[in-house]
Amino acid sequence: MADIVLTTLNARYHHAAFGLRYLLANLGDLRPRAAMLEFGIQESSSEILAAIVAERPRIVGIGVYIWNVAPVTRLVRELKRLRPEIVVVLGGPEVSYETDDLPVVSAADYVIQGEADLEFAALCRRLLTGNAPAEKFMAAPVPSLSDVVLPYDLYDAEDIAQRVIYVEASRGCPFTCEFCLSALEIPVRTFDLDRFLGAMDSLLNRGARWFKFVDRTFNLNLRVSRRILEFFLERNVPGLHLHFEMIPDRLPEELKSLILRFPPGALQFEIGIQTFNDDIAELISRRQDNRLVAENFAFLTRETGVHLHADLIFGLPGESLESFAAGFDRLVGLSPQEIQVGMLKRLRGTPIVRHDATWGMRYSPEPPYEILETSLLPFETVQRMRRFSQLWDRVANRGHLTETLPRLWRGQSPFAAFLEFSDWLFERFGKSHSVARNRLAEELFRYLTEVRGNSESEIAESVWRDFQRSGRTDKPAFLSRFTLSLNPELQRDRHAVTKLPARQSRHLTTQE
Repeated sequence: MADIVLTTLNARYHHAAFGLRYLLANLGDLRPRAAMLEFGIQESSSEILAAIVAERPRIVGIGVYIWNVAPVTRLVRELKRLRPEIVVVLGGPEVSYETDDLPVVSAADYVIQGEADLEFAALCRRLLTGNAPAEKFMAAPVPSLSDVVLPYDLYDAEDIAQRVIYVEASRGCPFTCEFCLSALEIPVRTFDLDRFLGAMDSLLNRGARWFKFVDRTFNLNLRVSRRILEFFLERNVPGLHLHFEMIPDRLPEELKSLILRFPPGALQFEIGIQTFNDDIAELISRRQDNRLVAENFAFLTRETGVHLHADLIFGLPGESLESFAAGFDRLVGLSPQEIQVGMLKRLRGTPIVRHDATWGMRYSPEPPYEILETSLLPFETVQRMRRFSQLWDRVANRGHLTETLPRLWRGQSPFAAFLEFSDWLFERFGKSHSVARNRLAEELFRYLTEVRGNSESEIAESVWRDFQRSGRTDKPAFLSRFTLSLNPELQRDRHAVTKLPARQSRHLTTQE
C-alpha cells in the first residue's frame, strides 16, 4: 500500500512514463511512501481503477497527455465517485493550458501546470500534513535543473530489456514555431553534463542499449552534443541505438566528424522539416535555411549510416495541396528513410489559433485536435491526405517494400503517384488502414502491373526480394505462379545481426 500513487496511461507498452519517474525521483523523504503504476490506453478502465484503489492511496497523481485525456477523464470520474476522499492531482501538457472546458480538470482536486518535478512533492507534503491549498490551479515555477533529481535509476530490468529508455540532457526550445508547445519553453536549460553522463554510464552498465533523447534541439549547443556523442563512442557498446531530435540546418563539421564514426543504424535523427514553403514558414514564425537542410541531408544519406526520420505537417495556414506536394517531393528527393506526414493539430496553448479567421482553420474539438479543413483545403482533401499519411506509414516507413515502392513514381511526382495509389486502394477497400501487410504488397503488385503497365515478372522479382530482406522465406500466394529463387544473402536477419530495432534494420538493407 502507498500513500501516494503516481500513474498514467501510456500510448503503448514499450513507451515508459518518463514524467512519472521524475516525480517519483523528486519526492525526497516521501519516496518510500509512493508507488508508480503504469497502464496502457487499451487496458480495461475497471482493472486500472482496481489496481489504484488496492494501494489505498491518499493522493493519486496522474499525467495527462493528448493521447490519454479521454480514458483518463473516465478514470478520474470513476475514482472520485468510488473513493471521493482520495485527492486527485493532475499534471502534464494537456492540462497546462486552456483548461476551462476540460471535464477531467473539473473532476480533479488539483492541477499543476508546467514542470511539476518539485511542485508535486511540495503539494504532497501539504496534503499529507493537513495543510491543503485552497487554490485548485498551481503554476509550477521553472525549476533549476541542478535541483532536479535524475530519474534514471527508476528504469528497472524489464524497462531496460523491453521498453524505450527516454533521457534528456536539456529542456526548452529556442524557436517559436506557432504549432508547437515547445515554443513556449524558453529558454533552453541544460543538465549538468557530468551528472547526466554518469547516469547514462550506469544505464549502459545495466544493459540499456536503446536511448531516446527527448531534447527538442539536441544539436543546438555544439559543446553539449559533441560531448554526448563522444561519450557513447568511447564506450563502443555493440547494439547501441541513439535517437535524437535535430535542427535540420545546423550540422557543423565537428558534429559531422563524430557522426561518421558511428556504425550504420546506430544513430536515428528525427528532423522536423514541417514545411519547405518559405512564406508559410514565415507565417508561423519558423526559421529554417532550406539550402543548408539539403546540404545536411546529402551528407547524412550519402556518407553516413544514420537513419533519418523527417516530419512534414499537412494543413498549415496558407498551405494548399499543390504547395504541400512540392514540399513532399522535395523531401523524397532528399532520401530520408522515413517521412512522417502529420496532420496539423491545434494543441492547447499554442498561438497557431491567431490564423483561424484569416485562413478558415477548423479543428476537431476532440483529441488530438486535428485540422478538419481550411479555406484552401476542403474537408474532402484533408480526408484524402489522412488516408495518404496512414498508407505511407504502412507501406513506405516500415521498410517492407524499399525496392518496389519507388517504382511507383518513376518519371513523375512521388506525391502525385502515391496519392493516386492511395485513392485507388481506398476505392477497392473503403479504407487505407487495417489492411494486412501481404495484402498491401499484393495490391501494390496489382496496381503497378494492371494500372501502370509494368512487367509482371519484373515486379514479382522486386517484391520477392523485398520480402526476403524483411526476413521472409515463404512465398506469398499472389507470387506462386512465378519462378522465384531464394537469395541467402537477402535472408539474413538484419535485426539479429545489428541488434537494432526491426524497422531501422529493414531500412538498413538499402544502405549496404
